[in-house]
Amino acid sequence: MNAPTVLSADDASTLTTTRFTVPGMKCAGCIGKIERELPKVSGIAAARANFSAKRVAIQHDPSLGEDALTAALLSLGFEAQPVAEADLLGPLAVEVEERKRLNRALGVAGFGMMNIMLLSVSVWSGADGATRELFHWLSALIALPVIAYAGRPFFASAWMALSHRRTNMDVPISIGVILATCLSLYETITGGSHAYFDSAVMLLFFLLAGRALDAEMRTRTRAGIGALLGRMGKSASVIAPDGTTRRIAAKDLEPGMLVLVAAGEAMAADGEVVEGISAIDNAMLTGESAPEPVAPGAVVHAGAINLSAPIRVTLTRVAEDTAIAEIARLMDEAGQSRSHYVRIADRASRLYAPVVHSLAALAFAGWMIAGAGWHQSLTIAIAVLIITCPCAMGLAVPAAQVVAAGALLRRGLLVKDGSALERLAECDVALLDKTGTLTLGAPRADVSALDSEARAVALGLAQASRHPLSRGLAAALLREGVTPATITGIAEVSGQGLTGTWQGLAVGLERPEDAGEALATLLRIGAAVQTIPFADPLRADAAATLTALGREGLSASILSGDRAAPVAAVADKLGLEAQAEASPQAKLAALEALKAQGRRPLMVGDGLNDGPALAAAHASIAPGTASDASQQAADAVFIGEGLMPVALAVRVARKTMRIVRENFAFSIAYNLLAVPLALTGLATPLVAAIAMSVSSLVVVANSLRLARAAQ
Repeated sequence: MNAPTVLSADDASTLTTTRFTVPGMKCAGCIGKIERELPKVSGIAAARANFSAKRVAIQHDPSLGEDALTAALLSLGFEAQPVAEADLLGPLAVEVEERKRLNRALGVAGFGMMNIMLLSVSVWSGADGATRELFHWLSALIALPVIAYAGRPFFASAWMALSHRRTNMDVPISIGVILATCLSLYETITGGSHAYFDSAVMLLFFLLAGRALDAEMRTRTRAGIGALLGRMGKSASVIAPDGTTRRIAAKDLEPGMLVLVAAGEAMAADGEVVEGISAIDNAMLTGESAPEPVAPGAVVHAGAINLSAPIRVTLTRVAEDTAIAEIARLMDEAGQSRSHYVRIADRASRLYAPVVHSLAALAFAGWMIAGAGWHQSLTIAIAVLIITCPCAMGLAVPAAQVVAAGALLRRGLLVKDGSALERLAECDVALLDKTGTLTLGAPRADVSALDSEARAVALGLAQASRHPLSRGLAAALLREGVTPATITGIAEVSGQGLTGTWQGLAVGLERPEDAGEALATLLRIGAAVQTIPFADPLRADAAATLTALGREGLSASILSGDRAAPVAAVADKLGLEAQAEASPQAKLAALEALKAQGRRPLMVGDGLNDGPALAAAHASIAPGTASDASQQAADAVFIGEGLMPVALAVRVARKTMRIVRENFAFSIAYNLLAVPLALTGLATPLVAAIAMSVSSLVVVANSLRLARAAQ
C-alpha cells in the first residue's frame, strides 16, 4: 500500500464520504483490520465499519473514485459494493439473501447431522465387517453433499482470506472440516474402523446455528430504516407559472418549486408555507401529539401531514437533504455495535487462528517425531482443530440473549439487538421522552361534564373530522356507548373548527380563542357553549417504574421535544428534571454530554425526533405505539399501556450478563481441559466433536436458567 497522506483540518473539510456494503465482515477482527489498514492508503483519511449493517463508510479525498476504494478493500480481502445514496438507508437485498443462505445451510446441516448420527449409533453399538462398511458408505453419501453445501459460508470466507494472505476464524474451521472429511473418506474406502463424517457435519451445524442467530439479530436492527423514509410523500403537485399543476415524483423535486399540498396529504420535501392557513400533524418530528397550526412563513418538513386545508409551499430541501433523511442518516451512523464482548472477540479473533494452527501443526509434527505414523498424527491434529472450535465460546452470549429475550417477550418487551441486554445492564442514567413514553401519547377528552344531548351532538360533529382532537373526542364518546346525533350541513373551517345544524340549532366544535398551552375544544349548541378539556394522561405505573429504575441504580430525567409547559407539568408530577423543546440534534448533544462524563445513558422515546437519540444512546427502548423508525432504532420495544417493562428489562439484562460471564468461564475451563487431551492423543475426532457439542449444550443449559428471569 502507499504511504498514508497526512490530512490537515483544512483538508478534512473537503473530504467526501463513500459507503460500501461488505458482506465478508465476519467478526470483530475484520472490523479492526478495515479500520486500521484503510487509512494507510494514500488519500483515505478514515474508515468506519458498521458490523450490524455490514457496511463501511470511507472518508477520502474526492480524487479517489469508487474503483480505487473498492480495490483498497479487496486488497485487504474484502469484496465490496458501493451503496448509492438513494439506497443508503434501506435494507439491501444482499443482506437479506445472506440470511436466507445461512438458514438454508443450517437446515441442510441439521438434516444431515440427524441422519448420520442414526447410522453412527449402529457402529458405536458394535456393528462391524460389511455392516459397518455399509453404514460408513451411507454416511459418506449423506455427508459429502451436506458438507459441500452447508460449509460454503466458511469455505468461501476462508478462501478469500487466504487468497489475500490473511487468516480469519473460518480458516481453521474449514481446515478441520475438510481434513476430517478426507480422512473419513479414506477410512471408508480402505475399510477402516473409524469415520468422522458425524463430527464434521455436527461441527458445521453448531457453527451455522450461532452465525444464523447473529444474522437474524443484525437484520432486525436494519429492517425499519427504510420505513422511516417511507413516511415522506411519494410525489407532489407542482404549480407551474401559468397556474397549472402536475404531479412530480419526490425524487425529481427541486428547491424553489412551488407545490400545492392538499388536506390529508404528506409533505414530500421540506419547505416554507407561502399561502394558506392549516394545521399539520408533525408528531413524527417533534413527538407532540397536538396539531401544529401553520400560516405563511411557517417551515414544514417532509413527512408532516397537512390536516385541515390546502396550502402552498415553496420547497427548500428535497430528497436526501430533507430533515427526515438527515434523521435517518444519523440513525444509520449512530447504530454501531458498542458491545464489550465484541471487543473481547476482536482480541480473541486475532489469536484464535494462529494459535489453533500452531497447536495442530505441533501435534502433527510431535507425534510424527515420536513415530506414531502419518495416520495417527493427522487424526490427532484433526482432533485438536475440532476440539478447539469456539462453539461454546460463540454460544456463550447469543444463547443467554435468546433465552432472556424470550422471557422478556412473554412480559411484553421485544429485544431486537443481540448486544442490547449487555448495554442495558451497564446503563446508569435514564432519559425519557414525555409524549407517548411517560404519557400515553394520545389526547383523551374529559366528557364527564356533558349531558346526553351534548354528547350525541359532539360525537356527530367529531366523527366528521380527521383532526386529532376530534378523533380523541369521538373515541372517548364511543367508549361510553354514545349514539351520534344527526348533524346536517357539516363544514370544517381551517384553524376554526366544525360547524353544522342540529334540530334547527347552529352547532359546532370550535377552537378556543385563548387556550394557552392547554388542549381544549368548545362545543357550541345554539347560544350555549361548553369547554371540553383534553389531557395526555401519564401511564398508570410511570411513578412505580421510576422507583424500580432507582432501585437498579438509574437516575432519571425527561428529554422531550414537546413544549415547555406540558413538559414542566409532567416533570412536577413525577419529581424529575426536564429539558423541553429539544431537537434531534439537541437530544444527541445531551447524550454525548453524559457520555463525556463517563455515564451510560438509557434512552426511552417514541417520536421520530427520538430516532437518532435512540440509536446513539448506550441502550434504548421504545413503546409499541412509537413510529416505525423509532421502533427500529431502539434496542427493545414494549407493548401495552404500562411502563414497567423498561425497569424489568434492566433487571433481566443484569441477570443475563451474570449468566454470560459464567458461560465464558466454563468455555475457558473447557479449553484448558480439552486441548491437552487432544494433544496427548486421548481424544479422537469423534470424541472431540462430542466434547465440543457437550460444551455447547452445557452453555445452552446454563442459559436456560434465564427462562424465568422476567417473573
